[in-house]
Amino acid sequence: MSKHNYMTPRGYECITRELAWIHQVERPKIVAEVAYAASLGDRSDNAEYRYGKRRLAHLDSRTRFLLKRLGNAQMVDPTSISGEVVRFGATVVLESETGEQRTWRLYGEDEVDVAGGTLSYRSPIGHALLGKTPGDEVIVQAPAGIRRYEILSVAYLPCEPLPDDLDFSR
Repeated sequence: MSKHNYMTPRGYECITRELAWIHQVERPKIVAEVAYAASLGDRSDNAEYRYGKRRLAHLDSRTRFLLKRLGNAQMVDPTSISGEVVRFGATVVLESETGEQRTWRLYGEDEVDVAGGTLSYRSPIGHALLGKTPGDEVIVQAPAGIRRYEILSVAYLPCEPLPDDLDFSR
């Protein structure tokens, strides 16, 4: 029995773009580099050839991983959800004990961008928020200790579009 991989349409698009980049840009480039390195002669003493083969193996592994994530994908559009109960796709405004406010979007595991305000719904904070409503106190066991937050608001907003110039070369 496979687990669902919940993601927004934005997360789905990001994975499909990465797969297209692998197959249309990166893999052909590395195949050409490996072919050239192989044409130089003795492969047993050819670092470029061995390194290129390792990079191809890594790309193939990444492709299998991404295809598996898409195969288990259950797309959820946050705009199709309403109400004030925190669920997958929610945008939640929290206030800490010190009065600091922070806005988090609860999206899928493949969409995490902490600096950009996106957490996995399975993260410690995300998990603690699920099922709560504005006014509820949330207690989170963080590495630095127990944190307490109050939920100020819950909304289900459209996902921000992906930038056209995504860089998958990391």
